[in-house]
Amino acid sequence: MKRLSNSAVKSASRPGRFSDGDGLYLVVQPGGSKSWVCRVQKAGNRRDFGIGSAAKVSLGDARERAREIRSQVEMGLDPLFERRKAQGIPTFREATAKVLAAHRKTWKNEKHEAQWQQSLRDYAFPHIGNVRVNEITGPMIRNLLSEIWLSKPETARRVRQRVGAVLNWAYSSGYRDSEAPMQAITKGLPRQPKQDGHFAAMPYAKVPAFIPKLRERESFSRLALEFAILTASRSGEVRGATWDEIDLADRLWTIPKGRMKANREHVVPLCTRAARIVERCAELRLPDCPIIFPGVRGKQPMSDMTMSKLLKEMGQPFTAHGFRSSFRDWVSEETNHPSDVAEAALAHIVANKTEAAYRRGNLLEKRRMMMNEWAAYCEKEPSA
Repeated sequence: MKRLSNSAVKSASRPGRFSDGDGLYLVVQPGGSKSWVCRVQKAGNRRDFGIGSAAKVSLGDARERAREIRSQVEMGLDPLFERRKAQGIPTFREATAKVLAAHRKTWKNEKHEAQWQQSLRDYAFPHIGNVRVNEITGPMIRNLLSEIWLSKPETARRVRQRVGAVLNWAYSSGYRDSEAPMQAITKGLPRQPKQDGHFAAMPYAKVPAFIPKLRERESFSRLALEFAILTASRSGEVRGATWDEIDLADRLWTIPKGRMKANREHVVPLCTRAARIVERCAELRLPDCPIIFPGVRGKQPMSDMTMSKLLKEMGQPFTAHGFRSSFRDWVSEETNHPSDVAEAALAHIVANKTEAAYRRGNLLEKRRMMMNEWAAYCEKEPSA
């Protein structure tokens, strides 16, 4: 026999749970709001399913919905998934938009979101963009990946990860009855060419001969690359450098944490030549341009491919990022500077807690001395 009545539901005011029998409860919150919950237990697992506000769902409708939920559980169905189906299951394109919105606050910059959108728009949407997420199968994912798996291995791996993230969101949201079968899909694809994972680095002994060639002509890209070499900085940090980050009086470049890989502020001491590069860029500065090394669009940073293209045009099989390795090898093989000072210059995170504690100071003066020596080495007369 039911223990609640319409009048009892209407008059209930004391906070708590009031049973109607068969797992249906009226929940009264301290603020006075009331809602229906159906509790179901099967195979030792207990789950609560919300049915709705008591102000909108009558006692009779709540009992009917509770019976439906219990029946679905007994048949091995997930009531949440069934509700999602009734409400309408999103397409992969629609689900991607929801995932991006959910992750937007956790990403450090808009570039990450743009990369997500571009990769899925180019390689996933043409195949599964308009397919509802509960209908996407392993073979569908394998087919879209197979087109780029060998020709664009790094891009393919990123697309695989992002497709999996969207489908796993769909599963956790009740739109799919299984997670994305990404591991099985990967096993069904051919083995990708093995990569060593390192950026091609110019041997440090060749840097002194390279610098004069870099200075044979003047452009923002050449000035930016030389600045990156002299500061041992990542190309992205250099390309995004703004005038308000520079203190020429103290020869310091302070990169805010939002632009750093480790998400912490990094202060870079500038050698004489690096400071002169900044001064030269000031002479060439475009009106109201906040970027020190602007790209072809004027007030926007140069493309992430600009320095790579420059090196290629100069006949060098190396990357801009690789000069950080050149610098690190030089420190290890040609100087007596401690390893922790070199790692601090590279803004690397130290795993060892003792060393990390020692490095809480930025070792600025020691790094300034080391970077001045690196600049002197880069500008020395090349050996015959």
